[in-house]
Formats: sequence, structure tokens, C-alpha cells
Amino acid sequence: MGQLTHAQLRRLDEHKYSCTSSSLMDPMMQKWWCWLVDQCSRTLAPNLITITGLLINIVTSLLLVYYSPDAKQEVPRWACFLCALGLFTYQSLDAIDGKQARRTGTSSPLGELFDHGCDSLSTVFVSIGVCCSVRLGTHPYWMFFQCMMAVTLFYCAHWQTYVSGTLRFGFIDVTEAQFGVMAIHIISVIFGSSFWSLKLPYFDITLQYVIVYSILGFQLFLGYSYMHTIPYSGAGKNGSTVAGTSVLSPVVPLIFILAPAILIAWKSPDGLYLQNPTIYLLTFGCVSARITNRLVVAHMTKSEMAYSDASLLGPGSLFLNQYFNCPIPEQILLYIVCVYVIYDLIKYCREVCLEICNHLNIMLFTIVPKCPTGTKASVEKNGSSSKYMTRSKSKVKNN
Repeated sequence: MGQLTHAQLRRLDEHKYSCTSSSLMDPMMQKWWCWLVDQCSRTLAPNLITITGLLINIVTSLLLVYYSPDAKQEVPRWACFLCALGLFTYQSLDAIDGKQARRTGTSSPLGELFDHGCDSLSTVFVSIGVCCSVRLGTHPYWMFFQCMMAVTLFYCAHWQTYVSGTLRFGFIDVTEAQFGVMAIHIISVIFGSSFWSLKLPYFDITLQYVIVYSILGFQLFLGYSYMHTIPYSGAGKNGSTVAGTSVLSPVVPLIFILAPAILIAWKSPDGLYLQNPTIYLLTFGCVSARITNRLVVAHMTKSEMAYSDASLLGPGSLFLNQYFNCPIPEQILLYIVCVYVIYDLIKYCREVCLEICNHLNIMLFTIVPKCPTGTKASVEKNGSSSKYMTRSKSKVKNN
């Protein structure tokens, strides 16, 4: 038995992508995205475009983590510039993969799943990267709150999709948030990341709090829109989800992520989160990405989402280690768990993609060339000629 059942694969064939958007910036960016996709070869697979953007985004974000592993040190200005450029590149490539799929006639449910899977991982690295850029590690609990809110809201966006069957983007949503993060990086390029530690005149707060409160306002706005929509937009029978389950059922896996993340950080005798903030957030961010991917799969296959998951073994081991008075040093166990959850996420995504590829008879990163019309006509012509010659030889032999 693989990650997907035969029933899920059959329902995947019936899935149709549904999305509504009222974004303020998307219409302005369409000209750039349309021009960019026209520069791409028709032999370039859409999923290859998506994964290229993700890798660029991850590498540039990790540059900031390398220079400021606890998000307290000042990072080089060129690293902030590369991070802003990497995010813009990811945004652009993420926007044109669907256009490339329609342009090449290779649209499939796999492309939608692959796109959302990359977005779930990008959210983790973007949130950690911007914390390093403004040195938010000097306020570690605000850093924890901001990063966990980012992955929670991404999960809620797909929770709302699982309920209503339609992915919805508001006036201020992903594109606007990405440009906001790029603007923060560019300010760090111009003035240096120490700029955010300056205090506002007439106010006893630093510019870091201005960013924190601005992001918090945006997050509360999105959170309110999701919580206002989810309970009343069920597309299934009697207002249930597309899978016929309770609209509140996806909250359980989310609690299984947030509760251990908070408790382990709070109860750690060695200050596990305070000593390793970026690794800690990366670990729980990857667990969240894994759970979010399962939610996307549940939506696309109209199936119930299981509450248990292999990735939860990581946070569970950290919790049990604390419960038994840390027989394994917490920092060592955290690094082991981080490697495990990253491996588990990659393994799950790989298996799901390969199962869908086998079911749909498509390739993941390449486009299978179609036989040109001229060649087909030539083959048919040659085939008819061969049959004629065969009949002629048979006739001569019989005579």
C-alpha cells in the first residue's frame, strides 16, 4: 500500500482546480508574468520551473541563517539583497508554472499539488529569513509567534479550501505579503540590518516592533477572514467539507503541531528554543509543511484526513525526552529530529508524486513529446505503402 489508495487516485481524476482572487497586485504583475512565460521553452516542464524557484528561495534564505543562526547578529547586506532577489524569483516562477502547463497542454492535478507543496516549504524559509533580516532573535518569543503564525495561516488557507472546494485570495494576500518581505530585505540592504534596532523618536519602541505589529495586523486580518469563512462555507452535504467530514476536523492535526511546539519551548530545562531558534522553527515548520501537504491531498482526493502522521514522531520524541528528564541532550535530539522531519517530508512528497505520475502516466520534471502530425501522416503513408507492396508480392507469388 502506497501513500494514496486506489479510491483516492480515482477521485483525483475527477478533481478540477478552483480558485478566486481579488488581489490588488496580481493584475499589475500579470504583464510581467505573461512576458516571462513566453521566454520559456515549450519543452520546459512546469514542475521543473516550480522546484527551481523553490531551491533558489531556500538557498538564499539559508544564507541569512548561516550568518545569523540565532537571528541576533547583523547579516551582510549582499545576503539580504540575494534573499529579496531569491523571493522575487520564486514568486515569478511560481506564478508562471500554471501558465506554462496550459501553454504546453500538460495541466494535471499533480501540478497543483506540487505547487502547493513547494509553497508550504517556502513559507517556512521566508518567515525565518525575514526574522534574520530584522534581527528579531533579540525578541525570541515574537520571532516564535511570527513564524508559527505564518505556517498556521498557510494551513488555514488550505483548510478553507478543503471545506469550500475553492482556493480564495483576498485583496491583501500572498503576493502583497511577499512584496512586503522583499521591501524589508531591501531596507536592510540600504541601511543594514542594525537599522531595525533603532528607536522611534517620541516612542520607546524599536523599528523591529513596527515590523512585528505590521505583520501581526496582516496576520490577524487573514486569520479573521479564514475563521469567518470556514464554519459557513462547507461544499459537502449539510455544510460539511468536500470529503463529507466535519468542517472543524482539520483543527486536530494543527493542534498536534502547535501544542508540542509551545510546550517543548516553554518546558525545556536547557532553553532549547532560545539556544537554537532557527533550527527549532525549521523543525516544526517542516512538520507543518508535511501536515499541510496531507490536507491538500485530502482536498484533491475528497478523502478524510487522518489525525496521526509519521512526522509527529519528531515532536513526540522531544516531548517524551523532556518528560523523562532529558536522558538525551536536548540539542542533539533536536538536530536528529530536524534531519528526520526533513527526510520524512521529502520521502512523503516523492512517494505521492511518483504514485500520481504512474497513475496519470506522466513525467514529473519532463514533458513527453507528442508525435508531430506530419510524422504521423508519414508513418501512416509508409504503412499503407508497405501493405500494398505485401499484397502485390503475394499476388505475384500466387500467379
